[in-house]
Amino acid sequence: MLVCSEEQPTKLYIYAMLEDFKLHIEKNFPFLQDSKLLIAISGGLDSVVLAHLCKQLGFNVALAHCNFNLRGKESDDDESFVENLAEVWDVEVFIQNFETTAYADFNKLSIQMAARELRYQWFDDLSLQLDFDYVLTAHHADDELETFIINLSRGTGLDGLKGIPEVNGIIVRPLLAFSRQVIEAYANDQDLKWREDSSNQSSKYLRNKIRMEVVPALKALDTNFLERFISTQDHLKESAQIVEDQMDEFADKVVTIKSNGMYLNISEIKATTAPKAYLYQLLKDFGFTDWQEIHELLDAQSGKKIFSQDYRLLKDRDQLILSRLNELESVEIFIPAGLNQIDTPVGNMTMELTDSPEDNSDDVIYVDADKINYPLILRQWQKGDVFFPIGMKGKKKLSKYFKDEKLSVLDKESTWLLCSGEDVIWIIGRRADDRFKLNQETKQILKISVHS
Repeated sequence: MLVCSEEQPTKLYIYAMLEDFKLHIEKNFPFLQDSKLLIAISGGLDSVVLAHLCKQLGFNVALAHCNFNLRGKESDDDESFVENLAEVWDVEVFIQNFETTAYADFNKLSIQMAARELRYQWFDDLSLQLDFDYVLTAHHADDELETFIINLSRGTGLDGLKGIPEVNGIIVRPLLAFSRQVIEAYANDQDLKWREDSSNQSSKYLRNKIRMEVVPALKALDTNFLERFISTQDHLKESAQIVEDQMDEFADKVVTIKSNGMYLNISEIKATTAPKAYLYQLLKDFGFTDWQEIHELLDAQSGKKIFSQDYRLLKDRDQLILSRLNELESVEIFIPAGLNQIDTPVGNMTMELTDSPEDNSDDVIYVDADKINYPLILRQWQKGDVFFPIGMKGKKKLSKYFKDEKLSVLDKESTWLLCSGEDVIWIIGRRADDRFKLNQETKQILKISVHS
């Protein structure tokens, strides 16, 4: 990695930065050379240097500036500076004003997270609308160090320690190989102007405290501290790749994907030397935070549940089942008389009169049309539901039927009923109700089928 030591950069190094940047692009990001690029520019030192380097190399670039309206006149002056810079450099510029505080309040986010969401969503929209191939941001080696310390202080796994990704979708960060000291020396040598964000001096933000207090103390320990840190991060990234490769192989043994969720084999996980670590790697992208509680779920009673914002993890016998919360919401669908076809959560349902009935199957049943009252109701099962299993005498609770059939909790939740009023006609895909079966007095036969 091209990280200069913390000693004063030599004039030779300053002159060489453009060439180093060019070689860095050719080696690690050759796809940028013939691409249409959008550069995120705040007006600060780092983004001005990134834009200048790309312009010097003749890249096809435009600038994108976000005015978050958080610092009054200072924010407006930043906007004017970027507009003027684009005019002087003769490049296209896009400006977007955001009501950041209102967005943060409405979505219950910190100002920093709100600004991040707004910024990257706008970049995505611009890229789609105007066919930009990549968005470049000006994160550098010192940003890597600060992020590492923040993640370390909050508690993190290997992913949090391996740093900011150089490429993440359309986002590319080509300055991560360079220190802020070298970037500033280059800007001074090229007589570039930039804006200083006054909020960067506020110690109320954790990142600023780390930048102003912790990082200088670490660099004072060793003039080559930043260079050694980046080298260590390279090793961490390589280790993370080994873990990822191992997890792909492990997931093939442990994970089963079904239409109603992701199933994890508990015995396979418990047989590993570090079940908690494997669980973290399997579930880290689903918003869970209490990994000790998730680890304890392996030995919990069936029915125990843990929730993240968007997902539920359920212990069910010898497996953990992951489901999206919005897939568990109960709904009712009303089917009026005369409607012959309807798309439903269980597939495409068709209803038609027929003169040639066959045996019922998982996908098709035949019922006495005159015994049905409309509208029919399609809904998920509820506690207390009963039905009269076809071919048997008397009624049976659905909960008892599910137990006899050895259905998992998630299978029960994903079971749908077709009902006539309060009466169950069909446990879809499983069993029809005896009360609606055909007999010698049947005059009209209704064929009901469901196909995915």
